[in-house]
Amino acid sequence: MRFLKSIYHFFLAWVGALLYGFPSRKIFVLGVTGTKGKSTTLELINAILQSSGKKTALISSIRFKIADDTTKNTSGMSMPGRFALQRFLRKAVRAGCQYALVEVTSQGILQHRHRFIDFDAALFTNLHPEHIEAHGSFENYRAAKVSFFEDVAERSGKSPKRFFINEADKSAQYFSAVADEAKVIYFSRESFIRKELAGGAEVMGDWIASDFNLENAAAASAFAESQGISWEKIQQTFQEFRGVPGRLEYVRRDPFAIIVDYAHTPDSLEKVYQRIKQNLSGRNKMFCVLGAAGGGRDKWKRPAMGKIAADYCDGVIVTNEDPYDEPPDEIINEVAGGFSGAYDSEKEFIKITDRREAIRKAISMARKGDAVILTGKGSEDWIHIARGKKIPWNEKKVVEEILGSH
Repeated sequence: MRFLKSIYHFFLAWVGALLYGFPSRKIFVLGVTGTKGKSTTLELINAILQSSGKKTALISSIRFKIADDTTKNTSGMSMPGRFALQRFLRKAVRAGCQYALVEVTSQGILQHRHRFIDFDAALFTNLHPEHIEAHGSFENYRAAKVSFFEDVAERSGKSPKRFFINEADKSAQYFSAVADEAKVIYFSRESFIRKELAGGAEVMGDWIASDFNLENAAAASAFAESQGISWEKIQQTFQEFRGVPGRLEYVRRDPFAIIVDYAHTPDSLEKVYQRIKQNLSGRNKMFCVLGAAGGGRDKWKRPAMGKIAADYCDGVIVTNEDPYDEPPDEIINEVAGGFSGAYDSEKEFIKITDRREAIRKAISMARKGDAVILTGKGSEDWIHIARGKKIPWNEKKVVEEILGSH
């Protein structure tokens, strides 16, 4: 059955490319893959290219953009289906775009959505456990990501091709093994910082200065330099960059901060908490609202994320996120299971199924100088519930409505 599905998806990918005239042959196509940072890296690359006078198209979990026309991605898919991708590429070509920047997901790779797209370049950000149920194991998940690099190396008709690899990631060797070593460009946050310091400049901006955004900035600058864009232009773009919706996004800063972030893995959750904690004085507190990965997948994350929240936050409100067909209270209880061993009597651990009420509770707990951090939804437009239904949702708007009602 799995083999037949693979044939079906492969055939659709070919039909889509044929129907739209194999548009990738007429435009520079970059595919960015990895667990975290794909959308942000694409936005940074897009900003650099645009500031250098290039006409771009971009498709990611956040938005669809062709030249000056941009729309929010409300499809629920970071990497849309074969026909949508090929149609996007044809529109980009017709609009005179020079670059098409594409987010490449493991699920998309399994369904051959990347096939019959001639990529000029592939970029790998990092790899962490994700979608384990869908792939069967972390090794299978990694193999799916690596196969994208392999396909670009062996099947793309473009020349020359370039492969950008985060050399600090533990899985870097798997990606470099399938690419032509002479065409690989390595990057890391450490090398990016060294270059910044050597240039006599401070690492740019409050938003980019966190660990995970330094990694994204390193990836973006490596690609930009390969396109002949000067380091000075890259720096200028980073200084002007205002961030990505739902990624460490401040809804307000005073009298206490309220931040929305998409963090949905233990590693990204911990890094967000570390970043916010650094900005707090010793007397101020951090109140955290979180759920867990969507129902039916990555159940291992739940207690791990609960433990991280218990370690970093002064108050934790566990709530609904995307339960799909699982009972929300069961997911919440599994997250709360990670609180075991957190005996600090000054901390509060609360379970509230209604996400709006959970946010309202967190806001009511905060005082001047504190921080409220809401993770898991970011800029997503829906909460996915049972039987394929979904509820309209806008985390930032919900916060603003709660603040307005006070």
